[in-house]
Amino acid sequence: MVDMKAPKVKRKLPLDPESENWCKLPWRKFEQHVYRIQKRIFQAERRGNQRAVQKLQKLLMKSRAARLLAVRRVTQDNQGKKTAGIDGVKSVVPKQRLEMVEDIHPKNWKHLSPQPYRSTRISVASWAAQAAW
Repeated sequence: MVDMKAPKVKRKLPLDPESENWCKLPWRKFEQHVYRIQKRIFQAERRGNQRAVQKLQKLLMKSRAARLLAVRRVTQDNQGKKTAGIDGVKSVVPKQRLEMVEDIHPKNWKHLSPQPYRSTRISVASWAAQAAW
């Protein structure tokens, strides 16, 4: 009699709610939305409408779809140096990814105050003396 083994069934573990939410996001729609804005930026630039370009760029920066795609690209899709990740962290859980999306919104940027311009004064007399040599 031949010993036959039953086929092994791979059971998927139930996903946590955050992971499930991350996976169920409409990524294709986000890509289409971002592409549409980028196309409008290109067309405005080609027309020479600088004001429209700036407004559309601002819209793209604040767009949730663009931010979600950016985080996804960095944490999952980016295969630079064989593995995706940020600052040596190879695995980022979906909850942290969603937090990253909110952290990169322009309203959460830490605005740096400009440093004063440092100028050096050159006296006319010393400059004239050097020029005479």
